[in-house]
Amino acid sequence: MDSDGTATQIQIRDALTNRDVPVKVFGWIHRILRHDNEGMVVLLRDGTGFLKCVFSDQLYRMYSGVAREASVCIYGKISAIPEDNAAPDGLELSVDFLEVIGTSPQGGVDEIVSKCTSTEDQLDHRHLMLRQEEMSKTMRLRSFVIQCFRAHYVDRGYIEVTPPTLVPSAKFEVAEELFSVNFFDGNVNLTQSSQLYLETVIPFLGDVFCVAPSYRVEHKQTRRHLSEFTHIEAECPFISFDDLVYRLEDAVCDVIERIMKSPYRKIVQDLHPNFKPPERPFKKMSYGDAIEFLQNNGIKKDDGTFCRFGEDISESLERSLIGIVNKPLLLCRFPTKIKPFYMQPCSDDSSLTESVDLLLPNVGEIAGGSMRVWKHDDIMEGFRREGTDPTNYYWYTDQRKFGSCPHGGYGIGFERFLCWLLNRYNIREVVLYPRFVGRSSP
Repeated sequence: MDSDGTATQIQIRDALTNRDVPVKVFGWIHRILRHDNEGMVVLLRDGTGFLKCVFSDQLYRMYSGVAREASVCIYGKISAIPEDNAAPDGLELSVDFLEVIGTSPQGGVDEIVSKCTSTEDQLDHRHLMLRQEEMSKTMRLRSFVIQCFRAHYVDRGYIEVTPPTLVPSAKFEVAEELFSVNFFDGNVNLTQSSQLYLETVIPFLGDVFCVAPSYRVEHKQTRRHLSEFTHIEAECPFISFDDLVYRLEDAVCDVIERIMKSPYRKIVQDLHPNFKPPERPFKKMSYGDAIEFLQNNGIKKDDGTFCRFGEDISESLERSLIGIVNKPLLLCRFPTKIKPFYMQPCSDDSSLTESVDLLLPNVGEIAGGSMRVWKHDDIMEGFRREGTDPTNYYWYTDQRKFGSCPHGGYGIGFERFLCWLLNRYNIREVVLYPRFVGRSSP
C-alpha cells in the first residue's frame, strides 16, 4: 500500500496478483476501445503489458478529453472478467480516478499514422510507428532473442567479449566497402566483422562470442540489406569442420527451443502463426551439388545464363535454392578462389574451403563461417596472393607464430534471423531505427 494507505503502485505485469485491492498504474493510453454516452473503455500500456480500464458514465464526462498516447496514472481495482477478448489476461481495472501526466493532442497520433502510407513516411515517423502493437511486439521479442543467444553461449561455456568497432584496418576488404571515420589525427574504419579480434582471444579465453554492430557500405536497397546490423559471432579453438557446422546448427536450434519454451512464444505465434521449429539435423549440400541442383531445376542468373562452378551463387539464386528445399540448408565447401584467403582449404581438395553458409526459407543466407588458415606460412602466402600488405595485420599474423592451432568460427546476421523467425518480408521491420543508403534519420 502507499504511505497514505489508499493504493498500491503496480506494473501491469503484476496485475494478476493485485486483484480486488486499490491500485494505481502508470502508463500510456494505447487505444480508446469505447467512447460514448455509456462510458469510456481504454487499453493502458506501460511497457510490461496491457490492461483494460473501464470508466463509468460519470467518470467518462470528467475524462472525455484524454487522448491516445497521453501518459496517465489510473487508480482503481482490478478484477477478473471471463471471455472478453479486449481484456488481456481476462483482467480489467474499474477506474476510480485518473491523473493526466503528459497530454497528447486529440487524434494526433492516429492522424499521423494514417497518413504514413509510404515506406519513407513510415521511416520518417518511426518514433511513433514503434508504438504500434506489431512493432512493439517485434522489438520486445528482439530483446529476448538476444538474451537467448547469450544464454546459449554461456551455457555452452563460451566467454563474451566486446571487440572494438573502430578498427585500423578492414577484414581484408577494399576501401570502397568501408565507412571511414575521422579519429583524432587520422582515419579509422567502422568494423565489418569482429572475427579477427575474436581469433586473438581464443588462446587465453577458449570459446568466445560477441554481440556487436557491424557496418557495410551497402548501396543496394534490398529487403535484406542494412548498412548497420547486429552481428553475432563466435570463434572456437581445437575444433574440426564437422564440429563447426554442428555448433552453428546447435546455436540456431537451441535459441529457437528457448524461445518456444518461454512466454515469448506467444509473440512468435501472433506474428508468425505457421512457424515451426526446425528439425535436426539440417540438410547439408556442397557448393558443387548446389550448382548442379540449380542447373537441373532450370534456375538461371539474372542475365539468363546458368551459374557455373567457380562462380559466386548470387542472392537471387540462393533464394530460389532455399525456396525449393524449403528447410534450413547448410551449404558447404565453397571454391577457394571465391572465398577470402583466411579460410582453410579442405584436406582432401585444396581447391575447396572448409566453409559453410546457412540458408533459411524466405530469407536466404543468415550466417557464414569457416575453419581458419592457422599456419603462419600459409596465412602469409595468402596475403601475398591477394596483394595485401600484412604489416598492418601484425597482431593477427602473430597469432600464427605463438602457439597456433586449428580453429574456426561463424557470424550470424541477427536481423535476418529475426526475419525468418517472424516471417517479416523486409529486414527494416525488425530494426529499431534502420540505417541504409539515404537513411540516417531519425
